[in-house]
Amino acid sequence: MNNVKLSDRLSRVLDQIPAGSRLADIGSDHALLPVAAVQGGKAVSAIAGEVNPGPFEAAKRGVAEAGLGRVIDVRRGDGLEVLEAGEADCVTVCGMGGALIAAILDRGTALGKLHGVKTLVLQPNVGEEILRAWLVEHDWVLTGEQILEEDGKIYEILTAAREDAAAGLTNDALYRTRKLAHGELLCDRERMLQMGPWLLEAPNAVFAAKWRSEQAKLEGILQSLSRSELESAEEKRNQIRGRMTLISEVLACLPKVKP
Repeated sequence: MNNVKLSDRLSRVLDQIPAGSRLADIGSDHALLPVAAVQGGKAVSAIAGEVNPGPFEAAKRGVAEAGLGRVIDVRRGDGLEVLEAGEADCVTVCGMGGALIAAILDRGTALGKLHGVKTLVLQPNVGEEILRAWLVEHDWVLTGEQILEEDGKIYEILTAAREDAAAGLTNDALYRTRKLAHGELLCDRERMLQMGPWLLEAPNAVFAAKWRSEQAKLEGILQSLSRSELESAEEKRNQIRGRMTLISEVLACLPKVKP
């Protein structure tokens, strides 16, 4: 089988996998990422985990067609339950909501499944803020973030390593309040958790488009809430106004970015 062709989104994920990794791809679908990682020398071995029967069977076929059955193990199970402690040093989870990815990591951590894992590469479809907060709470530090548009959808890719104070890799350092490199706006932890500490430092046109779209959605919600006189509605309006202010301040100071 020829080398598998990945979408731009999965190609970016593949780029974040350290060379020579023992990979575990959770929610692997057709096992395209593990196959590409092994074929390209990024992974010396891989586990493709899939809970749904259709994609599980498709993953087995894809691995067999690639002739990689000896180095890629396709397993059926829920989240990190397919993984034994120490089997992998890089875990990828792609194409799910941030809350679901955080729940998968949470259960896996409680079961000791992340023992020996040094790198997480996560591609949430939504809920990136939830995932960033989970990483902070569990002593993982973002080492990089990417944002891209593909087929009319915007995706973010978060790469994280374990905190290492001796190496200066800490969340206190990453999320310290500071001015952005391209402006005078002070960014605190709340703003960075919401919008991404690395993305804020190097915003591109996709980043700007995402947050302009989010601002428009919030404006619509605010207008619909304006018809309610309930106390809870006023509280919600205030929350939305605060979020809109946070976003608009960033958008106002963005440099003119190129696509």
